[in-house]
Amino acid sequence: MKTFDLVVFDWDGTLMDSAAAIVHAISAASLDLGLAPPGEARARHVIGLGLNEALRYIAPELPPEHYPEMAKRYRQRYFACQHELTLFAGVEEMLAQLAERGFQLAVATGKSRRGLDEALDHFNLRACFQATRCADQCLSKPHPQMLLELMRERGVAPERALMIGDTTHDLEMAKNANVAAIAVCYGAHPPSVLRAAAPLACVDSVAELHSWLETNAQSVKSTAS
Repeated sequence: MKTFDLVVFDWDGTLMDSAAAIVHAISAASLDLGLAPPGEARARHVIGLGLNEALRYIAPELPPEHYPEMAKRYRQRYFACQHELTLFAGVEEMLAQLAERGFQLAVATGKSRRGLDEALDHFNLRACFQATRCADQCLSKPHPQMLLELMRERGVAPERALMIGDTTHDLEMAKNANVAAIAVCYGAHPPSVLRAAAPLACVDSVAELHSWLETNAQSVKSTAS
């Protein structure tokens, strides 16, 4: 078993089943500005990035002065439906048991601070996490700033941290921070692409992720006991 002091989760596509809603909001915002909506694969690719980075990838032909309007339209479309979204089955039980086993839990997400705070409050999960970082606080994934700040805040060395996410942006961020990673294959990016990044494990469900963590990961608390 590996010992981890800190387990960091991505949010969209990892804990919350929101990839389809993000794709819809991106497509709707594109149409609002008279742009052809990106295909689903292209829209899914930017999930996890900061919004500005995502828009530049999705609409490179859009004059830069119009990005704020597209960002506004995206937020309007997404926030209009976000409270209809759900956590993946088993997430709450997994987080509760990880906390009981002594792991510190954190979030590193491409969401805005407002978006993450609203989601945490909606699902009553704010108390589950000791620290969080969002894309409007840090450089966008795959830059390691989010993980570096979380580790510094919690006093954790890279070899004792674990990143869990559903995109190559998460896995690359972990690599850039010298942190181990697990890929979840039920979110935004294709399993084949995630496996090619050679994470510690690739899992197909929250249940499988929970099982992997129970079997392969221990905390300092569980080691001491």
